[in-house]
Amino acid sequence: MKLNKYQHINDEALLQEFYADGNTEWIGILLERYTILLLGTCMKYLKNQEAAKDAVQQIFLKVMTEMPKYKVQYFKSWIYMIARNYCLMQLRDKKITYTLQEEAPLLEAEGNLAELLEKEKLLQCIENALDDLNEEQKKCITLFYLEKKSYRTIAAITGYSILQVKSHIQNGKRNLKLLVEKKQHTPSGKQPE
Repeated sequence: MKLNKYQHINDEALLQEFYADGNTEWIGILLERYTILLLGTCMKYLKNQEAAKDAVQQIFLKVMTEMPKYKVQYFKSWIYMIARNYCLMQLRDKKITYTLQEEAPLLEAEGNLAELLEKEKLLQCIENALDDLNEEQKKCITLFYLEKKSYRTIAAITGYSILQVKSHIQNGKRNLKLLVEKKQHTPSGKQPE
């Protein structure tokens, strides 16, 4: 199994290898590493094991075609976003193809879809606000919350002291909250009062 052979290499190093030589085997290792996460994400949205398995295969294909086009830095959060967007598109398409006799379950699914779309909007807002943080805060927040790294590991990766890491996370979290609130309460094109 490829995964065991490369388990000592972190995602960032695998991405660097891929961007250096273009060998898709590096992407394959990353996809193998996150297959269970993808399947779980797809199950959460699609509520059907076969549909979730099909979705994972489609996401794999999408990743293989999209990776060369973008400079991905945080694979786990990027692939989660790809999976979430794919599943939401599947739910939207499913909603369109329901027949009239399936209208009652559709109304129930519509409520769930509205909830999912609201969550998607919030996640997109957080993602956009994350880009507005300074580099230190963005890096620490991403490593801590998205990649589930410990303070000690983040300090080792970034070269910051543990106190600096804690400070960047605390300040970044506060700034992220303020940015999200500002983005949510400001109609597009209008300045906040």
